[in-house]
Amino acid sequence: MRFATLVMCIILAILSGCASREEKREGLTEQEVYESAQKHLNNSSWQAAIQTLQLLEENFPFGTYGEQAQLELIYAHYRAQDYEDVIANADRFIRLHPQHRDVDYAFYMRGLASFHQESGFVGSLLGADNTDRDLGGARDSFEHFAQFIQRFPNSSYAPDAQKRMIYLRNVLARYEVHIANYYFKRGAYLAAAKRGNYVVENFQQAPAVPDGLAVMAQAYYLMGMDELAETAVTVLASNFPDYPALKEDGEFDQTFFLKRQRRNWFSYVTFGLFERAELSGFDTRRQYNPEFEDFQAPRPGEG
Repeated sequence: MRFATLVMCIILAILSGCASREEKREGLTEQEVYESAQKHLNNSSWQAAIQTLQLLEENFPFGTYGEQAQLELIYAHYRAQDYEDVIANADRFIRLHPQHRDVDYAFYMRGLASFHQESGFVGSLLGADNTDRDLGGARDSFEHFAQFIQRFPNSSYAPDAQKRMIYLRNVLARYEVHIANYYFKRGAYLAAAKRGNYVVENFQQAPAVPDGLAVMAQAYYLMGMDELAETAVTVLASNFPDYPALKEDGEFDQTFFLKRQRRNWFSYVTFGLFERAELSGFDTRRQYNPEFEDFQAPRPGEG
């Protein structure tokens, strides 16, 4: 009985303390609440900053710091990795303040949040492979950045957005090659050729282009369309003479996409009669892909 009473007293004390803090908050001026939010931001206390900025919006919706608080809220959510909230708050700011001097920041942060929204992007920055999964988030981020660049080409955030668009373009192009490699395993050579052609036509500056050309050559050879295959090989040799599937005389090695298993004692005894080749596909990222360097998002106005 005494224990239950003690627990009840503790709960009441906590609730009383919370109520007391709320009353004190309600007594603060707009500037005091804003300065409190800045303190939390400077201390990297993201959740506390979010709560304080939300309090500022709720109590001073038309105050001096209202619009700035909305921008700071976007930043705080980003640093807290609340990417859906970043996008939602950025959309709200764009809708409410389309002519604001810092609206470019909201556009930029929307693209940046969608860039990081899927864990696959973080993995790719650390060297993991994210090209074997659906990349809807990459497409959304690319579109957000494209819209931002179109509207604010001279924004201080534009150079980074352009760099991220290049990275996203490379990821999307590599994804098409990955699908083409999958089609080779299924014997769907025409579908593979179409994926390779799509890379060549739509991602002309991407490091996946040589693989796209190789995919086209291989697929056309397998379908007996030698003239189309040789055209692809000619373009490949002219632009990427060091491509590993090209022989010294410039001919295309049609066995390049096959990976033979390491020979064991059984293979030697049977003279390799039971050896089988597996498809490795086309993937020259180590040879042609540039490195991508990430950075921390700026606070509003820092550019």
